[in-house]
Order: sequence, then C-alpha cells, then structure tokens
Amino acid sequence: MIPFLGLKQVNSVYREEMIAAATRVIDSGWYIQGEEVKEFERNFADYCGARHCIGVANGLDALILVFRAWKELGKLKDGDEIIVPANTYIASILAITENRLKPVLVEPDPLTFNICPDNIRSAITDKTKAILAVHLYGQLADMPAIMSIATDHNLLVLEDSAQAHGAEVEGKKAGNWGHASGFSFYPGKNLGALGDAGAVTTNDDELAITVRALANYGSHKKYENLYQGVNSRLDEMQAALLRVKLKYLNIEMQRRREIAIAYANGINNSAICLPIDVDLTVENLSHHVFHLFVVRTKNRLALQQHLLESGIQTVIHYPIPPHKQQAYRSLANLDLPITTDIHNEVLSLPISPVMSAEDVLMVIKCVNNFKC
Repeated sequence: MIPFLGLKQVNSVYREEMIAAATRVIDSGWYIQGEEVKEFERNFADYCGARHCIGVANGLDALILVFRAWKELGKLKDGDEIIVPANTYIASILAITENRLKPVLVEPDPLTFNICPDNIRSAITDKTKAILAVHLYGQLADMPAIMSIATDHNLLVLEDSAQAHGAEVEGKKAGNWGHASGFSFYPGKNLGALGDAGAVTTNDDELAITVRALANYGSHKKYENLYQGVNSRLDEMQAALLRVKLKYLNIEMQRRREIAIAYANGINNSAICLPIDVDLTVENLSHHVFHLFVVRTKNRLALQQHLLESGIQTVIHYPIPPHKQQAYRSLANLDLPITTDIHNEVLSLPISPVMSAEDVLMVIKCVNNFKC
C-alpha cells in the first residue's frame, strides 16, 4: 500500500534529533513558555520574514485570536463582515463566527481553487472590515492583488497559512503578506508537530502583544489580566520538535515540488484535471508548496476505488463545503456553484517527502490506467 501520508516514516528521518530535543525538554524541568518556545518563535518569525511569532495551541486558535485581538484593539466589532473563500476548510469560517463576526463567502478562482480577487471586490460593502485569505492546498492566494484591494478599501488582511508554510511570491513568504497570519502545525502539515500546535505571525507590535496576552489568560504580566483571555499556548515539547523539523522544511518542500512536477508531466488522462500546467520546474513553483496535490474528476469515487484496489491511498479534501454543513445551515441557500463543483470533484493524491520514485511512478501509472 502506498499511504497518503506516512507520518511514522516522515518523522523517522529525524528520530534521533527529535529524541535529543525531547530529552532536552524533559531534563530542563520547564515545560510551558520556556526557552524552546522562545527559540522556535524567533526561528519561525525569521523564516517567514515577520517581526513577531506567537506560539499558540493550534491553527484554529491562531485565527480566532487575531480576530479577537483586533476587536480588543477597536479595529473590529460584532457584526462586521469578513470576506472569506467559500472553498476552504471549515476552520476558516469558525474563526470568524467564534468572534461574532459575519462571514461573507465568495467563490474561488476555478483554476487555483483560491479566493478570487475580482469576487472580493464585488463582495465589499460598507460593513466589510477584513479579508481572510486562505492559501489552500499549499498555494499562495493572489496576495499582491488582495493587499492592493485592502489598501484601497482600508481593510485588514488575515492570512490562513495553515497549509502554506514556506510558499512565497515576489520574494515574500506566507505569513508576511497580510497584517497577520495564522499557522497550523497539525501533524499532517508540511511543518508538523507530534500533536496540536499553531502560531500567529505579524509585523504589528501592538497586535503581537495583544495576541500573546489573550492566549495566556488575557495576561501580559503574571497575575495581572488585561483581557478575558483563554489558555492557548504552544508547549515546550512541541516547540522543541518543531525546531528540529523547521531546519529541513525547505528540503521537504523541494521534494514535494519534484513529485508534483512528475505528476503534472506524467499523468495523461482526459478524465483528470491537474492543478498545475506541465513542463514546470522547481524554481518557478515558489508560490506552491504542495501540502496537497489535488486533481479533479467527474468520477471521483470511481477513481478513488480504482486507486485503492491498486494499493494507493487517497483522501478527499473536502467532501462537504462549509455552507452545506449542518453547523452553518443558515448559509445553505447561498448559490456557490464553483465551490460546490470543486467539493464534488476533488481528490488528493499521495504526496510526501519520503515517497520513493517507484511509488510516484506507480501512482502515475494507475491514474493513467483509470477508465471512467
């Protein structure tokens, strides 16, 4: 079986370094908000090119805390509209509604799956206060265009960078384009912890201070509380493990891009729509880190079953769009045909930095052998 993502195999490459890092934490006797977290925050901020990184408990909390901080700072208030792509994981929407803000769902670009700048412009009203730009599947949204729109309309921009660690455009990485960014280090991410973990990056000093306080019970100083905060802190063990893996992130990204190019050049099946053009090189794919390699087909379940019978595991990201979830039944009447089609047709092929060349060729062969 070719697994979709063999995390045991991925992490085994760094096993000895990770054991040493874990031992260092155990022996330190300090397990919350210590030197490991501080060092990871410095390293990840530098990696993204941002001034600040605040470690938090998970990626959803990262997004929630930024919106909450903007409310505390008087930049947002209950009922403000936040433009967000309809084609996204539900966490993007949850972060908005958790703060009693109103999500305004807009259709994506059908070629990139990411939020469409023209649709952002059409959705802006006098109640619009922010844009949540999701870098879906590892591909940066059109941030130059989005930031231009935000400047023209005085809007805040929050990047959902949960799937795009290291992706860049015009020499600027995810996490350094918007006014703030939320990252997830869920184990399956390109930079994954061995448990839940997340971070906020920003160049805004005031926002960084506020997010850090909110995530620590609303406290900027021990036993003094500025806000009614929460407990959302990156712990020392996960920070230590992430420090190890961050050193190798660029190497893993290159391998993912090599696999994506092999898929793009090797898959030749009229029933399959690829996410990128053929004849690409690693060098001109800086905007995409291929957290997922997502194809489209009208016969998704048949393709998935065909690949499973061939010993290839695939995953659907995502079978039900947020506006069709029971949790958001109030949005069920929205007319979002592009989003609906995407969620009905996408299938994620295996892509992992530890896939062998033989595995990649097997996936290509089996996809090409599929007959709808």
